[in-house]
Amino acid sequence: MTDSSADNVARLLKSRSFVELGARQRARALLDEGSFRELLDPFDRVTSPWLPKQGIVTQADDGVVVAKGTIDGQPALIAAIEGAFQGGSMGEVGGAKIAGALELAVEDNLKGIPTRAVLLLETGGVRLQEANLGLAAIAEIQAAIVELREYQPVIGVVAGSVGCFGGMSIAAGLCSYLVVTREARIGLNGPQVIEQEAGIEEYDSRDRPFIWSLSGGEQRYVSGLADAYVADDTDAVREQLHELFALGKPVQPRSRRHAWFLQRLADVDTLEQLDAAAVRALYEGDAR
Repeated sequence: MTDSSADNVARLLKSRSFVELGARQRARALLDEGSFRELLDPFDRVTSPWLPKQGIVTQADDGVVVAKGTIDGQPALIAAIEGAFQGGSMGEVGGAKIAGALELAVEDNLKGIPTRAVLLLETGGVRLQEANLGLAAIAEIQAAIVELREYQPVIGVVAGSVGCFGGMSIAAGLCSYLVVTREARIGLNGPQVIEQEAGIEEYDSRDRPFIWSLSGGEQRYVSGLADAYVADDTDAVREQLHELFALGKPVQPRSRRHAWFLQRLADVDTLEQLDAAAVRALYEGDAR
């Protein structure tokens, strides 16, 4: 075995998948060692009042883990969505936990405590069983992101195969910075929804290479819709957070470049299905 091969094997053995971790494990792994303190933990039994009405077993934290601690010694908040519970969908309780935590971070900053935030977004969007209540919670999350990013960076991370869709994809776009892995997907509508509305000839939700070529992490990054592209490795994700926080607030958040994006969309020929190369060409250049 050559030295380079041995180094690669050693690196692989040392690496630890971030995608395979649960929400609580992810939050703990990204905060400084020993600083993790969960807010409204499972023992508080904050559950959805709506799921039992449909015979759905609730989860004690409603699929959202919120923790405070430090990153690089600085106060930090992490809100992690558990993609394995109800597809990471946002309902009244889980959404309120995230919005409330972000609002607490705003209050910290007003008191002179420079609290930053990380959102781990593994979500299919609103929980259909909770409809308007879930949508209202997502709107509160979006408003809280916009308010907090005036003081400290808010970093979104989309890592796993659940992806980030619906109203929470808008929340991802509102973050100061967005980190993605190759396994990630981001889109307003998921593949099954698009197929249902437009037909399988237009969008085959079973064609995984096609789907990832358009809405996968690498494509979103090279198109300028994400700020960092990292390997599925816990240390790599943590190091990327450190680098982005060191940059401070971006000069201009992506969401304030709406005129630029609207012009790009106006240039799209909707009579033909765009392929990955055409999408990249559309956003290349000054999109970065």
